[in-house]
Amino acid sequence: MVVVAVEPVIWFMDRCGMAGSTRRIATKLWNGALPERSPAELVRELYAAENAGRDEPSGSQDMAGLIYPGISRLDYDASVEGGVFPAHVESIRDPDIARWVGEALHLIPINQRPPGYNPLGVRNLDPRWIRELGETGKECFDAIRKKDVAGLGVSMNHCMQCWEAILPHTIAHPTITIDLKAILAWFQARYPGAMYSGCGGGYMIVVSEEPVPGSLRVKVRVSPC
Repeated sequence: MVVVAVEPVIWFMDRCGMAGSTRRIATKLWNGALPERSPAELVRELYAAENAGRDEPSGSQDMAGLIYPGISRLDYDASVEGGVFPAHVESIRDPDIARWVGEALHLIPINQRPPGYNPLGVRNLDPRWIRELGETGKECFDAIRKKDVAGLGVSMNHCMQCWEAILPHTIAHPTITIDLKAILAWFQARYPGAMYSGCGGGYMIVVSEEPVPGSLRVKVRVSPC
């Protein structure tokens, strides 16, 4: 999968797939500044702090997205540490590509995950769909490296197809009172690509070379801390 280290230049909603709880724990754990240690070590330390005592731990991708600078491709392998932490990380820290990402991605607030929401009620762990989901991460990273808006849009749309096939409750759940599928379809029909920032909605992340009305912009952090 692909994660992007974003500067906190805007106030993100809570419960929206933008790692808000992880960021708060990291701020408390390290007094607001990343220690000068190995990113992999920091990911493990933050993972342990956030998931202490939890029956359903959050994935390490949130920690990696906060800690690794730039745009990072995370390769997970079930045979390496049970697939909990990335087996390999490749990062892009080119300032020009980072600026391009900040210009190509547009965030539109849609909703917050409602109380009682859980995306794991239905799990269709079909190896074919799991494989396709992994391919969308490769496609996304390659498109970003090439600054290819069309390719990035295709990868995002494909990723949402995989989400819905594997975990249907990511975009449709009894606690969600708005039609996330219809909203997604509207944006995907008008722009090169769009996907939600997390399970249950959050922000609509739209890829476009043109302005997107009502959207917010992000700034990619390329420095280590």
